[in-house]
Amino acid sequence: MIANGQSFEAINSIAVIGNYLPRQCGIATFTRDLVEGLSERAKDIHCWAVAMNDRIEGYAYPEKVRFEINQNKLADYGIAAQFLNISHTDIVCLQHEFGIFGGPAGSHLLKLLSELHMPVVTTLHTVLKNPSPEYRSVTVKLGELSDKLVVMSRKAEHFLHEIYGIPREKIAFIHHGIPDMPFIDSSFHKDKFDVEGKKVLLTFGLLSPNKGIETVLQALPAVIDQYPEVVYIILGTTHPHVLKTNGDAYRIMLQQMVHNLNLSDHVIFQNNFVALKELCEFLGIADIYITPYLEEAQITSGTLVYAMGTGKAVISTPYWYAQEMLAEGRGHLVPFNSPNALAEQINALLGDDIQRHAIRKKAYTFTRDAVWAKVSQNYLDLFSEVRHNRIRHPRPRHSYVSHIKAITRFDLPEIKLDHLKAMTDDTGMLQHANYTIPDRRHGYCTDDNARALLAAAMGQKYLPVNGLGLDALSGHYLGFLLYAYNEKNGRFRNFMTYARQWAEDIGSEDSHGRALWCLGNAVAFLENPDHLAMSTVLFKNALIAAESFRSPRAVAFCLVGLDAYLDKFSGDSDARRIRDVLAQRLFNQFCKNKTHDWLWVEDTLNYANAKLSHALLVSGHRMKDKEMVTMGLDSLVWLLSIQTSDHHFAPVGCNGWYSKKGKRARFDQQPIEAKTMVEACAAAYSITRDRQWFDRTVICFNWFLGHNDLNMPLYDAKTGGCRDGLMVDGINQNQGAESTLAWLLSLMTLQKLYADELLNQSSP
Repeated sequence: MIANGQSFEAINSIAVIGNYLPRQCGIATFTRDLVEGLSERAKDIHCWAVAMNDRIEGYAYPEKVRFEINQNKLADYGIAAQFLNISHTDIVCLQHEFGIFGGPAGSHLLKLLSELHMPVVTTLHTVLKNPSPEYRSVTVKLGELSDKLVVMSRKAEHFLHEIYGIPREKIAFIHHGIPDMPFIDSSFHKDKFDVEGKKVLLTFGLLSPNKGIETVLQALPAVIDQYPEVVYIILGTTHPHVLKTNGDAYRIMLQQMVHNLNLSDHVIFQNNFVALKELCEFLGIADIYITPYLEEAQITSGTLVYAMGTGKAVISTPYWYAQEMLAEGRGHLVPFNSPNALAEQINALLGDDIQRHAIRKKAYTFTRDAVWAKVSQNYLDLFSEVRHNRIRHPRPRHSYVSHIKAITRFDLPEIKLDHLKAMTDDTGMLQHANYTIPDRRHGYCTDDNARALLAAAMGQKYLPVNGLGLDALSGHYLGFLLYAYNEKNGRFRNFMTYARQWAEDIGSEDSHGRALWCLGNAVAFLENPDHLAMSTVLFKNALIAAESFRSPRAVAFCLVGLDAYLDKFSGDSDARRIRDVLAQRLFNQFCKNKTHDWLWVEDTLNYANAKLSHALLVSGHRMKDKEMVTMGLDSLVWLLSIQTSDHHFAPVGCNGWYSKKGKRARFDQQPIEAKTMVEACAAAYSITRDRQWFDRTVICFNWFLGHNDLNMPLYDAKTGGCRDGLMVDGINQNQGAESTLAWLLSLMTLQKLYADELLNQSSP
């Protein structure tokens, strides 16, 4: 094929990765338009899409979408890479926005890119000026794994080079694409929308609180004083993610503002995600288009360039993209959050037809290079260039690519929350089950509801469970803990009957420690501000009593919770002081009791043993105490030596445990032992970076899947639950809360470890 006088280097197939319509977002629209534009421009090249899903059921995609990825399921990224490789795809064009990919800072994407064989061209829809370390790391690795990075503004080009150190020759500028619309008078379609004879102001796009529409509403009274015929159309539905987390609170606030300012006759809400034809008609009737964003950190805006492309006079706040696009008289800028300045500019443009039409013409002329026909050709030329370069200069794979493949070679089971939900009623999570049926006779306990809170909090950050109600479950379990906390004595109660009667005023030190462990981790994982605030307050209140604890397990659980809490609030000096006291206490207990052949804090190994080693590891690491870290590692190695048989995990049984100089009980083996070992080995790997600890984490995890003394799986793939234990004559078929949560938390720990590895691998 020939384009611009140059021959393409044998390009037969182009895959574009991104969101895709009918999913409602700007990236979905852009990806669809790019695929259609490429297909129209290069009819002999097969152009298709890989769609990112933010919900398990996906969307009703058109035929152009040939593959779908669950954005939070890491395994899908590797499978997608295999599909692209075996499909003989010549070029992959990635549409990148951090929020549409799973893992910290969208790092799951790195697995896909690292396993692709063909050249990759990445379009960056966001470039951060002040990135946190994880966002910077992902952006740098995107640059390394992509043959070219496409930006849609010169500011983004500058940021990539100056902030991220990406060579200028690796960066290409291509305009944000727009439909090729005629330059028409705004009065042409006004009768169709019942605004004939009106002066129309317009803002469109998915609604969210950063849009600044309230600034326009505050400016309107001063505009109406001069131009009573003004109407302001707010076109667009609430952003789906905003709707999921905050409901329609922003739209309701805007509607209340309209009522309070007596603007009902001048403001029209169009709560629709409109198709392109209808959008262009709305743009056509606008006399002035307004983008009143609240902050400068907006590196591109499809709504702005669409408005300019239809020849609109634009008034905007000075975010980065607007400064660039509206320069040289192509539009007017007003300060952020300034209704008076905005009203003044609106009135000035409405009263000056000559100036308004001059702005319209400049904007329309400038954006002729942004119409999809030209933008698609620019992409095709760029694809030809990178294909040409890759053929003549094969790129060596980065060293971390093979390491990522090795780390993630073991595909994790897909999480199911069916049994967790079945065990949860309007009070909390029930303790026990007969087979898979909740057994209400035994009521509830704080232990299980604390662990359930941790699972719900952790799941929101790391797992492919969007839309499964984890935010609501977090609030549910947190409410149980709030009720369990006895303000009179500063302690958690543990056991509650099914009739909601507490069986005690004070629970054990161990149950209090487990609650603190889960609350501290919830503080680290939760993003819901209400849940985060409640978890933090409850953690701080309950921490006071823990300073006097002597039980090694209670102390260990507190320490692991404190470590997670301090990861979020490292400046909390009181929490650090208590951490130091408890860590030293546990360390001294180990030193006092251990011998050369019994490296343990007690004379008996019983339940949740690895949590004690885990506590020494993370506390010593944060306190920079090498002796404490060594004690944690040595005791964990010792535990593994006792509890590993024929290359599989065989925990100490609860039917007699294992006393010093006594005989070790082989059964019954409980899921909590595998879980605590998984968590401790994962922590050891994160601290030491010794690959053996990762392998040991997987060995312990595989106990759930049947790599155990009886070669029988405890995980129930049908329910998503876990059976209660491994007995000498088979499996305990009951699926209680503790065992199910042990499974879920172990799976989440592996998911987190995989996600962290993709993010943390060092580039060469």
